[in-house]
Amino acid sequence: QCIWDKGHVGRRLTSMTPSFLPLSLGVALVPRPALDVMACEVMRALQLSDSGAIVPISVLVPRKVSEFHKDLFPDSAGSVPGASAQAWWAGDDGQVSLTLSPSLDALPSLPPCFQAGSSSLSSPSSSMASPPSSAAPSLSVSSSGFASSPSQRSLQSILGPSSSFRHLQGTVLHRSTHITNLRGLSLTTPGECDGFCANRLFVAAPLLSAGGQVAVWELSKPGRLADAAAMPTIQNGAPVSDLCWDPFDPRRLAIAGEDARIRLWRLGPEGLQETLLEPESVLRGHSEKVYSIRFHPLAADILASSSFDMSVRIWDLGNGKEAMKLDGHRDQIFSLAWSPDGRRLATVSKDGKVRVYDPRMGPEPLQEGPGPEGGRGARIVWVCGGNFLLVSGFDCRSERQLSLYGAESVSAGPLAVLGLDVAPSTLIPFYDPDTSLVFLTGKGDTRVFVYEIVPEAPFFLECNSFISNEPHKGLQFLPKTECDIREAEVARALRLRQGALEPLAFRVPRVKKDFFQDDLFPPTAISWEPALSAEAWLLGQDGQHRRLSLQPKGMVPVSEAPKEPPSRKYVPSSVYLEEKSDEQKKEELLNAMVAKLGNRDDPLPQDSFEGVDDEEWVREALGCIGASAGCRAPFSLCL
Repeated sequence: QCIWDKGHVGRRLTSMTPSFLPLSLGVALVPRPALDVMACEVMRALQLSDSGAIVPISVLVPRKVSEFHKDLFPDSAGSVPGASAQAWWAGDDGQVSLTLSPSLDALPSLPPCFQAGSSSLSSPSSSMASPPSSAAPSLSVSSSGFASSPSQRSLQSILGPSSSFRHLQGTVLHRSTHITNLRGLSLTTPGECDGFCANRLFVAAPLLSAGGQVAVWELSKPGRLADAAAMPTIQNGAPVSDLCWDPFDPRRLAIAGEDARIRLWRLGPEGLQETLLEPESVLRGHSEKVYSIRFHPLAADILASSSFDMSVRIWDLGNGKEAMKLDGHRDQIFSLAWSPDGRRLATVSKDGKVRVYDPRMGPEPLQEGPGPEGGRGARIVWVCGGNFLLVSGFDCRSERQLSLYGAESVSAGPLAVLGLDVAPSTLIPFYDPDTSLVFLTGKGDTRVFVYEIVPEAPFFLECNSFISNEPHKGLQFLPKTECDIREAEVARALRLRQGALEPLAFRVPRVKKDFFQDDLFPPTAISWEPALSAEAWLLGQDGQHRRLSLQPKGMVPVSEAPKEPPSRKYVPSSVYLEEKSDEQKKEELLNAMVAKLGNRDDPLPQDSFEGVDDEEWVREALGCIGASAGCRAPFSLCL
């Protein structure tokens, strides 16, 4: 018998509970028909933790698992009523028993979460809308040492699938790659802004100085910045609300200001060598503060912007004019994002709605669905090849959460909702289309959440998070070509701290690093080259990026690596169990004694002493015995 308590698990089951599980809020027993009787599973419980996770705990009896042990599984109460209410009131005491033998053909129907192979258990702080399933943490629950039993395999299936990136490791690169002694960074950028922006050549960040100054640093020149040197800046002329680099022109920077204007700045061939006062062009059209700007992922010279005037405008940068205007918002627009194919545009706003537009078909949204309940901020990004929309926001209790929508069924609401934690900053998602990994962090956070997004339940597969001792002001990811492929590095980010810019590498631990990990690095899109011109896209044409293989020269794909025969890790037991003769045993014992005591022919140390005769040795020994009345050492030892 086991005693369960609300605060902790009973003594007999403590050894079966992983040490890293949080505080238990309660335990419920699974019905006996759901037990794996052929594995001698006599009880299974579901433990509810304070983080919202449901953890199965299995109790096994060490028996031969290929037979049915009737003494462990007597007939139990069945799930079919033995009498109706009227019959019970009339005095009928009917009973129905259930035999747990595996030969029973008709077992009662069980909920999916109790059936073997189910993956519908909830992950920490997660809830599901439709279908009702969610991500499960990758836990390994062992019972009495039978980790490879059939019941344990069924437990793993109950916990759900796990990500191949679950052991992802985030590492700050060597200090020689940092840019340090950054001074005067602005900490007042709006929540809709990422805080800074980066490409493969430059990093731009707003400064605290008046006039909307923006500093630019070159990634190829790491090190400590001089204290007294005057740093050239971009004089935007208005406080910066958002900024981003042109993906097809690494020297063109777009800056949105609080004066409802968007300015385009171009750096020289050598970078920012002198202070820039005049922009390349100015976009005018919004009547209120501009919050977000995003370049088109495929077409050159196409920019989308959102403003507090509750409109989204599409700009043709070739002629510096507004090409389209999108309506339908009734409150502040928190975030906007282009689809990977560049056809659609998605927004999330403070009015609690998620909208999807096709800008070339009309100014009204194609779809509109419920967004996050909280009005503190939200972000939106397309995932899984543009088939889903991921929204990070807040619920009514200010808990940060992730919502996943079907791109074709936004009006039906989220397919899955995952709660994370309670914090004031909005989670900024960064999605990698090659690995389906999404990295989430907020300004002022010390943690970077990592999840793999899959197009079916449980949708969210949790990976290792990156945790730092110091908070960061923002995070930006570099193109996949900047990763160290030989070290299985799947993502490279730049982490902005109070006074330093640090490269951050996310790597997957692999044993065969001599081979190219082709399962981690599919051909990546050449996102730095446009697939269309602005005129072609405005006329209705679509395109797609060319692909580039990331395989380094001279490396063989791991899928083509020769298979090595398995090597024995242990000495066969026959070596220890072979019989030895008495003579062999005596010889081994004698050799061991000699090795312990030394050579028997070697003289004793006192034999080599000089100036002491044998009679003096005897007198000293007798004196020792006489002086120490309590000494029980034999006389031979004193000699």
